[in-house]
Amino acid sequence: MARDRGRDRSVVADWIAHRRNTELALVVFAIAVVAFGHAAAGLAMYEKVPSGFLGHTAGLGALALAAHLAVRRFARHADPLILPITVLLSGLGLVLLDRLDHAYAEHYPPDNYQSAPAAPDQVTWTLVGVGLLIATLVLLRHHRVLQRYTYLGMAVAMLLLMAPAFFGADQFGAKRWINVGPLSVQPGEFVKVMIVVFFASYLMANRDALALAGRRVLGLALPRGRNAGPVLLVWAVSLVVLFYERDLGTSLIFFGVFIFMLYIATQRTSWVLLGGLMAVLGTVVVAATQQHVKGRVQAWLDPMAIFLPPEQRPPGLISDQSAQALFSFGAGDLTGTGLGEGHSYLVGFAGRSDFILATVGEELGLAGVTLVLLLYGLLIQRGLSAALSVTDPFGKLLAAGLSVVVALQVFIVSGGVTGLIPLTGKALPFLAQGGSSTVANWLLVALLIRVSDSAGKAATQPEGNATILTPVITADGPPRTP
Repeated sequence: MARDRGRDRSVVADWIAHRRNTELALVVFAIAVVAFGHAAAGLAMYEKVPSGFLGHTAGLGALALAAHLAVRRFARHADPLILPITVLLSGLGLVLLDRLDHAYAEHYPPDNYQSAPAAPDQVTWTLVGVGLLIATLVLLRHHRVLQRYTYLGMAVAMLLLMAPAFFGADQFGAKRWINVGPLSVQPGEFVKVMIVVFFASYLMANRDALALAGRRVLGLALPRGRNAGPVLLVWAVSLVVLFYERDLGTSLIFFGVFIFMLYIATQRTSWVLLGGLMAVLGTVVVAATQQHVKGRVQAWLDPMAIFLPPEQRPPGLISDQSAQALFSFGAGDLTGTGLGEGHSYLVGFAGRSDFILATVGEELGLAGVTLVLLLYGLLIQRGLSAALSVTDPFGKLLAAGLSVVVALQVFIVSGGVTGLIPLTGKALPFLAQGGSSTVANWLLVALLIRVSDSAGKAATQPEGNATILTPVITADGPPRTP
């Protein structure tokens, strides 16, 4: 018996080492891809490798290695794909920002804010984000610890969410920033993570009551009034955020993630339909009353109207960003012009907003945009896989909610840039410039890694027993017990 148990532990240890070694190999591959892109952009623009190339590559490699070592030490059973995907997306974002910094410096006067470099600040925030990931893995030894601070976290989240409406700075048509000394913080980026923790805990405790059907209206089983209260409250808060802060993206993510998590917890489509109708109603009302949101809807309906004489343009249409983004995608064709050889600097804010996807479209083409979206899709899939594998309900809802946050953010950003939906102004996770977004998304990844670690541990143990049974290594998954 002792010999069999020792053999079982040896097999599990080999599986754990295999996952971590796979992660290390993929992290090294991600760094190699980023280094190749950095060199290619420099050769295309200046016919030489960028100055500081080796230092930048070594620095990014050291940062990624530190994150890997933290996962290897404090989350040994974690999914081996989550960290490499994040490293690759972050590295690609830094390459694109550096490439755009050079283009802006050449084509804009020194006193123009566009000529100020964005890549150095993004490197700093990436460093902070990785540090937060490591600290989270070290201090948060199990995701269920977050349940102790459910309502405290919710109270703090609500204060942070509404703070810009009263103390925020109005920038680029929206009030979603708070100035703290020389720093500009976007609280909504952190709220999206905190709110998922609250929803996961609340739904775990109340999912039976929420699953009960109330009256049937037009064949649709609607929830009971007292159970619909949380949805109405979230809808009202979302409208307040959208109306006073003119932040359509945060409102859609905030409300959408709750509706999706409600459906995951209760499996009732009536919640999704009710939430969808409320979201559409709120958006239509605010779009009709807020000039900033109305202008974005107009740009979505007819982006090329910006090139008409001023007196012939639709009211509210003041920016050519949507039109220039479409030109960038068209110029990129299938394989793109090549890194450093596009003209996406013509898109205002491309280096400082969601329009960085237009740079991907022009310089890497449809193939590059597809690969970037597939990377996001794979990250979302690994989060949902952790949600399916972890054994406790709170962990399932937490991982699913965090995955939905990423999915919604990618959808509304890429949909806005490509013209599928109106622009929202959110940052594309890891790829676009933004300190708050970068740090918050690294925190999100840390929580996904922590939940996947718990799922990996559960996969090596029989249900209801902490004794390891003989694991069988499968080709595409963790050991399973026969």
